[in-house]
Amino acid sequence: MLDDVRSALADDRYVVVQEAPSVRVGLGEAFGYPEGTPVEGQMFAALRRLGFDKVYDTLFGADLTIMEEGYELIGRVYKALGVVGYEDAGPLPQFTSCCPGWVSYAESRYPDMLDHLSSARSPMQMFGAVAKTYGAEKLGIDPSQMYSVAVMPCTAKKYECSRPEFIGSGYQDVDAVITTRELAQLIGEAGIDFKSLPEEGPDKLLGEGTGAAAIFGVTGGVMEAALRTAYEVLSGQVLEDVELDAVRGTDSVREATIPVPIADLNGKTVDVKVAIVSGSKNVESLAQAAMDGTSPYHFIEVMNCPQGCINGGGQPISRDF
Repeated sequence: MLDDVRSALADDRYVVVQEAPSVRVGLGEAFGYPEGTPVEGQMFAALRRLGFDKVYDTLFGADLTIMEEGYELIGRVYKALGVVGYEDAGPLPQFTSCCPGWVSYAESRYPDMLDHLSSARSPMQMFGAVAKTYGAEKLGIDPSQMYSVAVMPCTAKKYECSRPEFIGSGYQDVDAVITTRELAQLIGEAGIDFKSLPEEGPDKLLGEGTGAAAIFGVTGGVMEAALRTAYEVLSGQVLEDVELDAVRGTDSVREATIPVPIADLNGKTVDVKVAIVSGSKNVESLAQAAMDGTSPYHFIEVMNCPQGCINGGGQPISRDF
């Protein structure tokens, strides 16, 4: 795919790019920064100097995923509580669907539980669909002439973008995925002095996002972001003093219980039980319980990589042992 991106940047196609949250704290390692240094300003500047016509941010797509996944969870919870009008919602527990490694694993190993996976696209694919529909319309660009690139910490994203169902615009929503390491390679090939670049921001049309989207890159982040949406909608209260520290951490398997008052049920409190898993090897018992109908959970986040996307296979490789 890297050669395809080089070709697109060299011809007359309109090339847009998005970058995942984990890229901005991984890219700096390729240029000598300490591990975990945020370099998003220099990253945006470098992408413009590489010739991308629009530099956007996957945070925008992550916010869309948060809303979709959060509202879908609400529908499933209401169905379980017997609320009229939600009979067609999916079953509990709801599993996240933003990690392509996990989705592929579930499709091959647990085909009987796919209705438990959220129907929401990943942030990358959310963004790709919007970029070639709403985005192309606002820019006055024929979607057939738009080439959409995603910079991801994950090698599985290369497969995800080629799935035949992701053609919301009538064209492939994301044309190519390059990894954090491959972006560093492009920057080096262009002779760009990364450390001397000024800090710039993303283009505004599809470039803004929230702090909820930014935490997607670490295990538990998707869970926390979606729970915050679900809590506000279910309770009818602005989320101010509720802390979700219980879903944070680095253990491979974690669980938490979040008491949520349900406004539509006269304030009745429901204990929403969640689990967070990083590493597909740790998900077997949770998947089996979902298929058996014995799972105690409402919502389960699964990330294929240990501690989440921040440790994806496309991130810079540390040689320090």
